[in-house]
Amino acid sequence: MKKWFAVLLSLLLLPFVGCAKKSADTPVVRLHEVTRSVFYAPQYVADALGFFEEEGIRVEITTSGGSEKAMTALLAGEADICLAGPETGVYIMNEGKAEHPVIVGQLTKRDGSFLISRTPTDSFSWSDLIGKSVIGGRAGGMPIMTLRYVMANNGLVDGENCTIIDSIQFNLMAGAFEGGEGDYVTLFEPTATEFQNAGKGYIVANIGLESGEVPYTCYFTTEAQKTSEKTMAFLRAIHRAQVWIQTAADEEVAKAMQPYFPDASLNSLKIVAASYRQTDAWKTELTMEESDYNRLLDIMEFNGVLTARPAFAALVDNAVAKAAEGK
Repeated sequence: MKKWFAVLLSLLLLPFVGCAKKSADTPVVRLHEVTRSVFYAPQYVADALGFFEEEGIRVEITTSGGSEKAMTALLAGEADICLAGPETGVYIMNEGKAEHPVIVGQLTKRDGSFLISRTPTDSFSWSDLIGKSVIGGRAGGMPIMTLRYVMANNGLVDGENCTIIDSIQFNLMAGAFEGGEGDYVTLFEPTATEFQNAGKGYIVANIGLESGEVPYTCYFTTEAQKTSEKTMAFLRAIHRAQVWIQTAADEEVAKAMQPYFPDASLNSLKIVAASYRQTDAWKTELTMEESDYNRLLDIMEFNGVLTARPAFAALVDNAVAKAAEGK
């Protein structure tokens, strides 16, 4: 009887042993993201809805707290893919290094930040910033470069009729503003909406709508890994999320993202999902348009940080993106 029970028990346990082995053998993609933001909704959707798992991979997400940190992890072999601003790749190429990262997918196509004021207003004008200070992010990063570009287009020049604060790290901007620094600040979601809901600040302008389309955040990998099965599986899952999010309701998007933003309410996530949809911030495909890349270089040149204009094909590999899309 005992022998029969032991055999039966071993048979019952076989499926679980098999599952554990399969899980242990699943290839892991180490992804380093520049920051944690609803702006990157398709990425979290791909994970939450099981798209990565269905493509045969498991993704470990690390929030780096800056494009340069995410890129450093990639180049040091601590990450397989990094999500960062494309300007980071331009900087590396202009340093003349033989080995440089490659962009294999684009996630967002506009600036995702919002200008926050300390006081509410129903009639915001960019002239309101004359004589004021704005916390804009770290020098050389896309958020502050896009902000300078937009402000200049509205007659605002740093050091002449306004002040742009570029000495505060990206992840410390909200806290600095809350602590009394700056008259305005640019924040991404869901922080911008949470600030407004708490009465800590008020959204007065959408930077992305003001700046136009630009390849704002992209997926980088190395030349050696760009066509690996792990990279292709990752990109296929991201593209599936890009397609899904186009027709999904804002509440569906919010529910999918909520595990990644435990401190944000479902209603807040629903509001910001609607906001980014209205902004047309998310890409519907992985490929990058060369005209958008050139606008990026124009913005960098305007900000005085571009020493040369790297060729589009040298940094961006749309062939990999198209292959992941099944084209």
